[in-house]
Amino acid sequence: MTPEEEFAEALRIRRRAAGLSLGDLARLVNYSKSYLSRVENGTRAPGPALARECDTALHAEGELIALLPARPEPPARPERRRGPARPDPGPPAGTGHRTEFAQLIRRGDTRHLLGDMYEAGRLYMAAYQAAEGDDLARAHAVVRCARRWSDPGQVDRDLIAMIDESLKTLGGRDDPPAVELRLRLTAHRAKKLTMGVGDDTAVPGAEPGTSVHRARGVLRELRERLPGVGADTHCEVLTECRWALYDFAPAAELLALSAELRDVATRSRSSYFMGEALVALAIDQLRVGRVPAADATVRRHGEHAAHRHSTLAHWQQHTLDALMNLWRGDFAAAEEWIYGESRALADRMESEQSVPADTLSQTCLGQAYWLRYEQGRMAELFASPLMSGVRRRDYFPVWRAGVALALCETGRHDQAADQVLAFAADTDGFTGFPPSGWALPTAAVLAQACAELALRGVRRTELLPYVPPLRALLDAHPGELVLACWPTVLLGPAARFSGLLALVAGEPETALGHLRRAVRLAQHSPPQMARLRLDEARARLRTNAPALRAGAHDLVRTALGTAEELGMAGVARDCRELLLTSPTER
Repeated sequence: MTPEEEFAEALRIRRRAAGLSLGDLARLVNYSKSYLSRVENGTRAPGPALARECDTALHAEGELIALLPARPEPPARPERRRGPARPDPGPPAGTGHRTEFAQLIRRGDTRHLLGDMYEAGRLYMAAYQAAEGDDLARAHAVVRCARRWSDPGQVDRDLIAMIDESLKTLGGRDDPPAVELRLRLTAHRAKKLTMGVGDDTAVPGAEPGTSVHRARGVLRELRERLPGVGADTHCEVLTECRWALYDFAPAAELLALSAELRDVATRSRSSYFMGEALVALAIDQLRVGRVPAADATVRRHGEHAAHRHSTLAHWQQHTLDALMNLWRGDFAAAEEWIYGESRALADRMESEQSVPADTLSQTCLGQAYWLRYEQGRMAELFASPLMSGVRRRDYFPVWRAGVALALCETGRHDQAADQVLAFAADTDGFTGFPPSGWALPTAAVLAQACAELALRGVRRTELLPYVPPLRALLDAHPGELVLACWPTVLLGPAARFSGLLALVAGEPETALGHLRRAVRLAQHSPPQMARLRLDEARARLRTNAPALRAGAHDLVRTALGTAEELGMAGVARDCRELLLTSPTER
């Protein structure tokens, strides 16, 4: 590919990602449409002025200017020589493959930044092949390949093999480029190995928990080598190690890493790492209960996404917006995205093989599931193709728990109990979960299913032995909000689910303590407050204290009013049922 053709490809990709026609761009940059067409077709070399205008209009942050084909120097006047002229020695050895390698990496970076991960991966692999015999260049290409998303819950074994091979070739080298590439590769390896969530998907001998030590080791080495490590390497190690620790480290520890990542990404001026940093920071702020701060970060990500002109960044931003709308109870706005553009974008990006097929589908499915749960319309889920998607992904623990809750919500209580008990049997009674990450939403959904089954008197004695492990997991996170997936929905305060399990265990006073802590975290979420008031009323009615029982019906009436206002049919039904069946205390 000639420099003119590379510039033409980058211009065309960025223009289309921005949703602009040739005519639109021509008006923005004050060049004719026909001239731009020839530049995009590679038949006309762009000048510096056009490159600058297009770079500005498309927010390319210097990429188009950097791709500007070099203009040949004017020929020097020949000197008179005595004797024969020396032959031209030609380009330095290796220049050809290096030029091709650099071009392929640049083209892959453009595709990746705009969300076309499969094409980016193809270009990175081509760069890897072009760099045969150059260990540093090959390792650089492997790092780029590792940035691609992996399917949730799955380990990319081919990529792990490439990383291992590159680490082997760089072993023993202490020159700065090799050291930085080794740090990056080790961080990616740690993160990729944590993608397995069970015996069927993990790599034998390298289970997710073993990566925690690797990630912490890479972070220690990074700190020891600062400030001699480049900003991009610093960002890459922070990004990948944070994800490697996600299922095992406290949310507060990860928040410190994501805040550091944001600061370093700001200094590095890397659009890729800034996007990674803002998503990570919003996730960690939500998990520690700092919802207003997370809201501000989400808005900042929106500004960043608008400048990137990336379909994937647009999808990520609206998914974050839908998450916040679900939390606030703005179900109409959430539904417009979840059942509208989100599904259409996911289908298109997956049909074009822009991203791993299951990544977007699971997020769409998770938000649709939670919307229908909040609305009390889970029967619609069973009647739609979405339910087959839930069952097809039950290798991922949170979906297995989700099936049990959906069965409860639709009155299939015996089937739900079978689901919970089978899940417990397959996981050593829920004792094999990691301490954080995906385990927390799984435990939270199971807590809701167990609470519903206990409330209905369905096989409570069979379920009771499995309540303590779930309580221990949730009780370790009293000040956190439970976030499902990366990110999909906020399920609520961990303390609420601890309270539900305390009620299942017959400890209403303990439950009240948990629920009061939960209120402090959920006070700005009307749907959560409706559920918490109903939960507290049920706990009060199970105590022997007349003063506590006396206020229960007022809580139920308040919950009922909120549920009716928001359209939470299931909560409203449960409130009316409780008002009818429980005696009024005077």
